[in-house]
Amino acid sequence: MIRLFIGVEIEDANVLKRIIEIRDQVAACGRSRGVKVVEDENIHLTLRFIGEVPEALLPSIEKCLDSCTSIKKFRVLIKGIGTFPNFSRPRVVWVGIEKGVSQLRQMRKVIDNCLRDIVKPDRHEFTPHITIARIKGSIDRDCLLSIIRENRDLVLGQYTVTSVKLKRSILRPQGPLYIDLKTVKLGD
Repeated sequence: MIRLFIGVEIEDANVLKRIIEIRDQVAACGRSRGVKVVEDENIHLTLRFIGEVPEALLPSIEKCLDSCTSIKKFRVLIKGIGTFPNFSRPRVVWVGIEKGVSQLRQMRKVIDNCLRDIVKPDRHEFTPHITIARIKGSIDRDCLLSIIRENRDLVLGQYTVTSVKLKRSILRPQGPLYIDLKTVKLGD
């Protein structure tokens, strides 16, 4: 069995740097490991979490990624910060996507249509975002609320999405290891 997801990288070093700065502010709100941050090298936008599947399905899943070549490169604007499921019970802290949402949803739809007969469907509504931290324990809520209020409309930058990747996720105590299995370039 292998654990897989399909994602989009942050393709601009300055945008990634700004995301990391916000993530580090969020981390400072944690008390005794209350906040588990996403490691610098693992920050990405998940288009579709696939989960644990038999390795024999890999060629079929890789073929589904090829269907993304019909989608043209597009710009995304990274803006704002929030939490899932809500602020009173934060479990995930994310930065938002403002521009490029329709293209990300189109890509997700293309992938889901192809994966339909291969893996279990994802029943969650797709809300494009970049997870930067998970709340695992005690946090200073006032600290987190302050960061969210101050950065609700903060523009972290924009960049062009040029590819989509199938990644393997190996869970480890020190954090997951993501391995690129296949990269597909978007159209011009």
